[in-house]
Amino acid sequence: MQELTFVKDYKNNEALRKSFFELAASTFGIHFETWYRKGFWNDQYIPFSFIKGDTIIANVSVNMLSLIINSEKKKAIQIGTVMTHPDYRKQGLSASLMNKVLEEYEDQYDFMYLFANDTVLDFYPRFGFKPVEEHLFSMDFTPSPSRGPHTGIRKLNVNEADDLRFLYKLASERLPVSQRFGTDCTDGIFMFYCLNVFSDDMYYLENEDVIAIYKKENNQMDVFDLIHTKEINIQDILDKIAGSDTEKITFHFTPDDKGIDVKSSIYDGGLFVRENGGNIYPLHVKHPITSIA
Repeated sequence: MQELTFVKDYKNNEALRKSFFELAASTFGIHFETWYRKGFWNDQYIPFSFIKGDTIIANVSVNMLSLIINSEKKKAIQIGTVMTHPDYRKQGLSASLMNKVLEEYEDQYDFMYLFANDTVLDFYPRFGFKPVEEHLFSMDFTPSPSRGPHTGIRKLNVNEADDLRFLYKLASERLPVSQRFGTDCTDGIFMFYCLNVFSDDMYYLENEDVIAIYKKENNQMDVFDLIHTKEINIQDILDKIAGSDTEKITFHFTPDDKGIDVKSSIYDGGLFVRENGGNIYPLHVKHPITSIA
């Protein structure tokens, strides 16, 4: 432990940044390089790390954002990219970094949270995090009788500079996907998903000025996000993007259920939450998938 040095917020240090990318790739298969080069690593993403020389040995990253809960904005910190080099595991490095994060941001947040995999479910309760049950929302779908042809829908291409700029502009100005439960100030995380997860699933509805991220397979459609700067009628959007054979739509966020009849089922996404200042994390919601770090 004596030979390791603590560092944080080093995105402008080329050697440390490269080592961080290499550890993330080898640990999770996550590739940050393009995301960084395109300018989407902003000041809201802060790695806390131990280094040996110019090599990242262990890391816990902080994502500064806001949660929207029943139209009220709450200060939040999302923990992500918790990783340790295989040669240095089981030495308490992640625990030490978690304590540094808690000390740094004491009383500066309403909620601190993370999404854990099955191998570390007993780790985070040591730091005051509690497991929270999520719900996945879906609805039976019947196309509107007055529905017209699919017009004014353009598939976006993240390899086209104009489309990428447009995506980022709308993401940085967007309304939360839900006032019941949504996120804000998450454009950096969102752009990572655009580049690496949903690059083939993004469509611009020109007449509605909405970007819809969705996939259709057989009679099922999964809606991952709806990006817009003005209030929308979600039923109108679904009528526009769903196929004539669509029978079920699943939302990977908490939809505002104005005009739609949704049902929910328990979803175990590995969410752990640390509440602060008397704030209580809401029940019966789903964190938006495109802002999960």
